[in-house]
Amino acid sequence: MLDIRHIDAMPSPLDSDLLRSFLAVADGGSVTAAAGRLGRTQSAVSMQIARLEDSLGQRLFDRLPRGVAPTERGAQLLPYARRVIRLMDEAASALRSRPLQGPVRLGIPQDYSETVLPDVLNAFRARYPEVEVTVRCDYSEPQMAAMRSGELDLAVVFEWDSLARTGGEVLCVEPTVWVTSTTHEQHLQSPLPIALYFHSDWCRQRLIPSLERHDIAHRIAFECDTVGGFFAAARSGLAVVALSRSTIPDGCRALTEAEGFPVVDSAGLVLHRSPRGSSEAIDALADAIRGAFRPAGLFPEHGA
Repeated sequence: MLDIRHIDAMPSPLDSDLLRSFLAVADGGSVTAAAGRLGRTQSAVSMQIARLEDSLGQRLFDRLPRGVAPTERGAQLLPYARRVIRLMDEAASALRSRPLQGPVRLGIPQDYSETVLPDVLNAFRARYPEVEVTVRCDYSEPQMAAMRSGELDLAVVFEWDSLARTGGEVLCVEPTVWVTSTTHEQHLQSPLPIALYFHSDWCRQRLIPSLERHDIAHRIAFECDTVGGFFAAARSGLAVVALSRSTIPDGCRALTEAEGFPVVDSAGLVLHRSPRGSSEAIDALADAIRGAFRPAGLFPEHGA
């Protein structure tokens, strides 16, 4: 049988509107200040405080000569009231905001496909699940060509000599270093076995000249067209390879100047945006990329 007495004894839920008035009075130190903050009359605010006190069966404010101060019970209610109102405001904001939608097309160097890219995409998908992100891992020149033809919205590319002229945003500047296996130590061989990319201007103009400037005898031991091939060559001990410092794979390490291997060069990582327009989704992904390439201590910043 239903116990009517038990139902009558159940406490009534707190009214969030009354809690807002309570916080306004507590923070303002008077009913007058709270009324001005809430845009209500003093009598309306006083009535709401009275209703809240009746609901709780507790006096919440002591009346002072000038204003009011929370009682012991009022001070106890304060953190709960703040938490409730904050959660209600957060819920309202989340449900009323329009979710971001895609698609967004991103180009990024293959070098970062196993390091920065997964972290960027995982964090972005968790926050904006309705945005459809398409990724193109490619070299810098094909990326810029794809952007010019309207196939990409964002492109992260390597740049060396034109950081101030391209109109892109410099995310960071990172050194290119020689990398060897921690197990095979192929860097001790002479001539030095190196890996090259097929048909690469960078290899001809920067990598090989770096070896020649420092009189390092070398031979081409491995050729490929992907960064993944460089990773495999380094791990397996087939060759010493040149990589951006932050992309060194597991099982490998950077060679130092003390070992006779100076830095090859320093490349800027530059973010370009399509001139054909933007969207909130594109802006959000650009922010995520910006944050991923600039964590404290990961890369030295590029000076202006």
